[in-house]
Amino acid sequence: MSAIHANVPTSAASRYLQQLCKHWSHKFVVTFTPSHGEIVLQLGRCVLDADSVKLSVSLYPEAGTDVQRFKEVVQEHIVRFAFRETLHFDWQDGERGTRTS
Repeated sequence: MSAIHANVPTSAASRYLQQLCKHWSHKFVVTFTPSHGEIVLQLGRCVLDADSVKLSVSLYPEAGTDVQRFKEVVQEHIVRFAFRETLHFDWQDGERGTRTS
């Protein structure tokens, strides 16, 4: 399976990136700066990039991974940190550029 991407509009992208990376750093291999983070989960690798207007989330699922569950796990965690705003994830398949819902 190819990568799956979502661009999430928010002015707090760096804060959410850092919160997620710190949250999972006790359980998974995590590296991050204020603008880039990588988390290696059992489901696959999650890459986060933050700028002033969006959080970019890229998922690279391991073979056999339930991709829908992978998206849900990452999205639910980020949404928890963003309780002051409503975030919109428009998941796109990396190869075909089609929505994956």
